[in-house]
Amino acid sequence: MSTAHELTPRAFNHAPDSSIEAEYDRLRSAARTEISARKRALAASHEAYTSGDGARAHALSQEGKAHGAKADQLNAQAAGLIFRENNAGGRVAGDAIDLHGLYVEEAMDILRGRIEEERRRGTRGLHVIVGKGNHSAGGVARIRPAAEEMLGQMGLGWRVEENEGRIWVDLAGTGGPMPPYQHGGGQGQYGGQHGGQQHGGQQHGGQQHGGQQYGGQHGGQQDNKLEEVVVKALPGIFKALKGCCVVM
Repeated sequence: MSTAHELTPRAFNHAPDSSIEAEYDRLRSAARTEISARKRALAASHEAYTSGDGARAHALSQEGKAHGAKADQLNAQAAGLIFRENNAGGRVAGDAIDLHGLYVEEAMDILRGRIEEERRRGTRGLHVIVGKGNHSAGGVARIRPAAEEMLGQMGLGWRVEENEGRIWVDLAGTGGPMPPYQHGGGQGQYGGQHGGQQHGGQQHGGQQHGGQQYGGQHGGQQDNKLEEVVVKALPGIFKALKGCCVVM
């Protein structure tokens, strides 16, 4: 885990509650502290081993593992917090998912879980808000290429939407990239009859999305769905965070 994540307004898709913003920042910061402690412990363990002090090397190795486990736990909590905030009912449409503020590994675990869930339900497509990489290191997008690679491996098709920070995933079609979005609405732009509907925002009205009615009852259904996705993704997040983390 070498890339530090500093909280920026773009980590949220709305103006967050100050207490939630502070907690998210605290969790990421505490995780970075644990990662640094893990590196120091493992370096000391190696030195003890090379000097012939096996007992101390083992103790320091265990200490390093404990710091690593704590870092994983803190990062998973931060991922769950920001994902729930950005995807709470009314903040994105029912057929969309927002991955802002997540490390790449976290985002892929959560996206994979959501895709699997929607495919079981027979959903036609999913709008994925991946961001443009404006607050990544060097301003280079990380989430989108990782998502496209994963979608290709899953045999799914996708296309970049008019807003380049979003892609539409064809959950029922063949794999590989599809022609770019063409402005003008109508059938076929997203693989279905979306026309001028707004996706990934707050204006849902009484429109039908994926066979479910969103609007008045959308909030509770969406919150339950995203909670299932987060819980199922947590084991994968813990595993992925043992490697290097990059934010979008």
